[in-house]
This record gives sequence, C-alpha cells and structure tokens, in this order.
Amino acid sequence: MTETTEQTEKFDLLYSETEDDLRAAVRSLLADRAGPQDLLARIETDSPYVPGLWKALAGDMGAAGLLVPEKLGGQGASHREAAVVLEELGRAVTPAPYLTSAVVATETLLALAGENATAAELLAGLASGRTVAVLAVPLSAAPDAEPPTASTVTGVADAGAADVLLVPRADGLYAVPAGEATVEPQTPLDLTRPLARVTTPAGSGTRIAGPDAARAAIRRGLLVGAGLLASEQLGLAEWCLEETVRHTRERHQFNRPVGSFQALKHRMAQLWLDVVGARAAARAAADALAGGSPDAPLTVAVAQVYCSRVAVRAAEECVQLHGGIGMTWEHPAHLALKRAKSDQIALGSAGRHQDVIAGLVGLPAPE
Repeated sequence: MTETTEQTEKFDLLYSETEDDLRAAVRSLLADRAGPQDLLARIETDSPYVPGLWKALAGDMGAAGLLVPEKLGGQGASHREAAVVLEELGRAVTPAPYLTSAVVATETLLALAGENATAAELLAGLASGRTVAVLAVPLSAAPDAEPPTASTVTGVADAGAADVLLVPRADGLYAVPAGEATVEPQTPLDLTRPLARVTTPAGSGTRIAGPDAARAAIRRGLLVGAGLLASEQLGLAEWCLEETVRHTRERHQFNRPVGSFQALKHRMAQLWLDVVGARAAARAAADALAGGSPDAPLTVAVAQVYCSRVAVRAAEECVQLHGGIGMTWEHPAHLALKRAKSDQIALGSAGRHQDVIAGLVGLPAPE
C-alpha cells in the first residue's frame, strides 16, 4: 500500500466545551425571546423577526462575528462554532438573517477583504451586528451556479432585513445600500424565512470586486452557506425527533402510551439512526470548512444530500405522529416542516449536489 492511499483525512465530529457553552447560551436566548408561541404569533404579521433578537444574538453575544478574524473586528472563531449557532436556530426555526448575513455574505466579503478596503469595512459592521448584508441571489442558488447579473432577482432570502445588498453584475460585485434598491416581499412557503424580489438600478452602489474575483467570492460564500445549512437541518431534525418522542410518551390510547406501540417504536428508532447520520455529515462539513480541507466541496455536497432529506423526513414524521394536533396551525410542527421543505432546495437541491459528488469522485451519470 502506498503512502498516498494510507493517508486518510480525519474529521473531528465531537463538540468542544466551548461549543457546548455557546450552544447553551444561544438555546437559552432563543427560549427566552423566540419560543414557539412567539413565532406562531408573528409569522402572519408584516415581519416575522422578533424585535431585539438580532441585536442580542449578533451583537451582544457576538455570534455574527464568529467567522470574522479579530483583526477585522470579529471573534476569530471558526465554522464549527457558527455551525452550533445554526443548529440552535434550526431547532427553534428562528426567523433571523444569520445564514444569509453572518455566513453567506460574510464569507463572500472575507474572500475579498485582503485586497479591498470597502469589503473590510463592511465586515467590521457585519461582525458587530450593526449591519445586515445579503447576497442578492436566489435562495435556491447552488455554489457551482453562475451568479445572476440581471437588475432584478427573485427569491432573495432576508432581503427585507438587509442594510446592504451584495449585488452581482456583469462587471463584478457591488455593495448597494438597501435604500437604493427596491425590495418587494414575496410569499414564501417558509414564513420564518422571508423572500423578496430585489431590483437595483444600474450605477447604484460601490464596486468591490471585478468579475473573476466576484465569481470566486460568491462561490465561496454559497459553498460555506450550503455546508453550514446542513447544521441548521440537523438542529431541526433533532427537535422534531425529541418533540415526537416526548409527545408519544405523553399521549395515551388503550390505557398505554402510543409510543409503546411497536410500529411507532420502529419509526422513531429509524429516525434516530437517520439523525445520528445527519449529525456526522453536518459536523464533517463544518470541520472541513474550518480546517480549510481540500475535500470541503465534496464533504459539503455529501452533507447537503443527506441532511436535507433527513430534515424533511423528521418533520413529516413529527407532523404525522402528533396525530390531529400536528395538523393544526396552533402547533409549531408545521413551521418545522415548511422550513425543512424550503431548506431542501436552498443553496442547491439534493440532485444538484449529487451531480457535484459524481463529478468530484469521477462517477459521471449514465448518458
């Protein structure tokens, strides 16, 4: 056996003490400020965002700056810590522009910050939580897709919460203040992640990168977004499993807990195995991104293919095994199902990521 074949990359899938402490802090904040009943009361209002939550999470707790180096005003942490935050946001189905601003937009700017003072200045605002930036591409945009260059882009997630829009154009990437753009809300399936149609007039904003640099930076931002989206999907699936187990222990039929019926035991046991696998895939993606692994694109694609399906299945089981109450608007199970279905096509569908895997490992689909 050659030295090359003996070498295998090892991923650290365990949580550190720091990550566990961060999880506890974020979970406590969300339980206090954005519990299920708080969300159910807001999802049909003009804005699902909980007042003051972003300031507490992004600014006071410093979560928005986890990916930003200390020299640029951030926390100097890694994708592993950001993944933990997204797990908790997924568990609570929290309406917050964390994935779009603190991950996708931040990573896009980080790819440009070394050569561009405007990008570095924007990053300082993002890291402090004072500024929210959103990359003006559809939520469904995959990392390997060509960025849109039209003046109007539909399906942009969290655009209504943005202070700055990062707008791809034929001649590069522009930072456009939200006041110079037209943002028209669209009706999403997932009411906790608002979508909008964004129109930016020609000549607006400040150019921060040329075409080639912009394309590479956007690809990096979307790749990291897809990788950490798997952690959001993991958190959602974990909540669905835990809530379903809790309900089936408490719900009785024929004078016994419904969870004691063998058929339901089998379904929940299989779901537990799926969630364990999703945790391994999501943690591997976060660790690969944190360590700058050359296999990060492959690991991210694998995580998306697996975690997106597990999240949907967990949410479907949650709704079904709650019986009648699971079908009502008053129970939060429908929020989890809609987020899972929305996430299933966010940042590239499972099929798109399967094509990426096939290309990276040299297994093209049959013609």
